[in-house]
Amino acid sequence: MLAVGGLGGIALWSPLPTQAQAGPAPSAQPLAALPLAAAPAPLVRGLPDFSQLVEAVGPSVVNIRTTEKTKVSQAGPEGDEEMQDFFRRFFGAPPGALPPGAMPPGAAPGPRRGGPPRGGNGPDEETNRGVGSGFILTADGYVMTNAHVIDGADEVYVTLPDKREFKAKVIGADKRTDVAVVKIEAAGLPAVKIGDVNRLKVGEWVMAIGSPFGLENTVTAGIVSAKARDTGEFLPFIQTDVAINPGNSGGPLINMAGEVVGINSQILSRSGGFMGISFAIPMDEATRVSDQLRSLGRVVRGRIGVQIAEVPKEIAESIGLGKPSGALVRAVEPGGPADRAGIEAGDIITRFDGKTVEKSGDLPRLVGNTQPGAKSSIEVFRRGQSRQLGVTVAELEPEKVKTALKPTPSAPTPVGVLGLTLSDLSAEQKVELKLKGGVRVDKVEGASARAGLNEGDIILAVANVEIGDIRQFEAVVAKADKSKPISVLFRRGEWAQYALVRPGTR
Repeated sequence: MLAVGGLGGIALWSPLPTQAQAGPAPSAQPLAALPLAAAPAPLVRGLPDFSQLVEAVGPSVVNIRTTEKTKVSQAGPEGDEEMQDFFRRFFGAPPGALPPGAMPPGAAPGPRRGGPPRGGNGPDEETNRGVGSGFILTADGYVMTNAHVIDGADEVYVTLPDKREFKAKVIGADKRTDVAVVKIEAAGLPAVKIGDVNRLKVGEWVMAIGSPFGLENTVTAGIVSAKARDTGEFLPFIQTDVAINPGNSGGPLINMAGEVVGINSQILSRSGGFMGISFAIPMDEATRVSDQLRSLGRVVRGRIGVQIAEVPKEIAESIGLGKPSGALVRAVEPGGPADRAGIEAGDIITRFDGKTVEKSGDLPRLVGNTQPGAKSSIEVFRRGQSRQLGVTVAELEPEKVKTALKPTPSAPTPVGVLGLTLSDLSAEQKVELKLKGGVRVDKVEGASARAGLNEGDIILAVANVEIGDIRQFEAVVAKADKSKPISVLFRRGEWAQYALVRPGTR
């Protein structure tokens, strides 16, 4: 259990210094002669009143109940049935595996309400699976929620604030962004207003409406704690301190103008309940996904076929990049769009279609939002220079598992300056590994071992110079300044990465 310091949670404030505390008193003057200083405008005018927001947006927030069909025994002890009913009513579906930080769609829904009657005489029984939230996108019945709220459900029921309940049709769900759209047969519904996420500021008041633990139409409020928080491949989450609990999933995050700016999706928690950190899907990303789900039933994303990583500060300085920005290419899919465009492992992608790639997480979003078939420009940093390349974006497909290649070493040649014993790659090995050059590490010790190099690694470049064979490796190392760290680009299995070898350290 976490504890918050302070006297029962009451903040203690020190008084502002008086004039006597601030410095020596000015010379005596008549009171009438003293100028009256204008009082500064207060930065905070008072706590907000959310009642009008609740009245405006509340009718657009819905409860989403999911059910599943389960096999039931034709006969059994009455006590067992009563115990099962008790757990159904007060604890919901049996606990299952959840991703770290993700909210279950309804870990503890309340007593069963409405919907189809529970069976008992047949082989199948429809039982409550979980409870979540959602909000009305359009007046004709499109509703947005989280993909994990409806995942695995046999039936989805939407309950409006006026207690009308509808069986919903799942239009589409996108697990990568955790966005789903369902449709109910109704008209004249109060749709939400969509806000501009780019205008949302850290420290701004926001409000959430949802069904935590099955308690419908629950309102909580807080502030935006951070923006563009990277916790997912395609989403820069909005972080808030709004109280979000299981059952809030899929509900709206609302700004003070009554506009929806996000979908409450995840919490960071060790206990499964709210601990002060909540994450919401930005509404601009969610709208882009929902538009495709409604028109295509799925989301189409672009891909270029690279595996990437962040660029460490020391590596950026060592190779002449300067600040640690961009996306380090660790592997290139053979025959993929990036391979055909000439992108190589070890390149650092700094711009895509004219947009700066500040961190590696920016690239999947930029590429993913590009229409497959589009011709895009890419700027890469390679061997101390920037290069402009063109790439034709392909459509993202399920990730394929690749087997790491293990080249057979040729006769080893010792290179003692960096503590490495190396061997040249044969022509067959270069073809198999799809490499133009490089040397294989057969033994590692000293400075290179401390830098993280392992036996079997393939060294591709040293000190920003591409390596073709051992002779070139020796020449580059001989000219390198041994008093400074030497950057080594190497490939391990399918992955390329950098290491800094410090020859002068022990």
